Amino acid sequence: MTAMRRFEGHGVLITGAARGIGAATARRLSEEGAQVLVTDVDLAEAEKTAAAIRERGERAEAFTCDVGERTSVEVAVAYAAHTFGSLDVLVNNAYGCSPDAPLFEDEPDEAWARDLDLTLTGAYRCCRAALPHLVASGRGAIVSIGSVNGLQDFGNHAYSAAKAGLVSLTRTLAGHAAPRGVRVNLVAPGTVRTTAWEGRDAELEVASGLYPLGRVGEPEDIAAAVAFLASHDAAWITGTTLCVDGGVLAVNTGFRQALWQRGDS
Repeated sequence: MTAMRRFEGHGVLITGAARGIGAATARRLSEEGAQVLVTDVDLAEAEKTAAAIRERGERAEAFTCDVGERTSVEVAVAYAAHTFGSLDVLVNNAYGCSPDAPLFEDEPDEAWARDLDLTLTGAYRCCRAALPHLVASGRGAIVSIGSVNGLQDFGNHAYSAAKAGLVSLTRTLAGHAAPRGVRVNLVAPGTVRTTAWEGRDAELEVASGLYPLGRVGEPEDIAAAVAFLASHDAAWITGTTLCVDGGVLAVNTGFRQALWQRGDS
């Protein structure tokens, strides 16, 4: 357990927090003293995450939140603010990611709309509902989970467009919220070992070789970055995108390896 207690008394709401990055973030912030509302459309799994946190003597509750529904979001935000006495941190983690059709012209409207609605518009709904409470707290912070897909081509047209939209929303909302005392930032992960990769160990092994640091990410890697950006340690940081990607955007490992195999340097 971390010795830091940067979120003592803070009220935190995390979307898509039943598992993966969201669950790891809930654990990390609660370890540092936060009161965490673990929200997800899967309430049973969210409750498992919250219960595990409570077993360690920390405070967490589970709550249903569908970021695709404005009322669901507003109810969850109001519940967090009332239950914890304040809402100080919002973590936008919920997303949708549909597989690409073999040909772009065959992409269905429904998949495109779903990915953008859950990933981008869902975060917008959460920010809109949470912002008055974050302003009132006097130490409000929003951290959204983006992706390297929003910065470079890794496939998934709709998902990538939505994540790129989150980068832009982070900048524009940061400018709007800064005079009101709220910071807005984004973490852009590379490949992270979550339930989305279950049964795909061979693919993860191949991906590991393409990362300069020699491995894919773990949910705890992303949670640590979220904790930093949400904390007072990042008090003079807003509107930024922090890449937590094992160096994949900085170094083209596949290209380097191809040259090395040819004997070039």
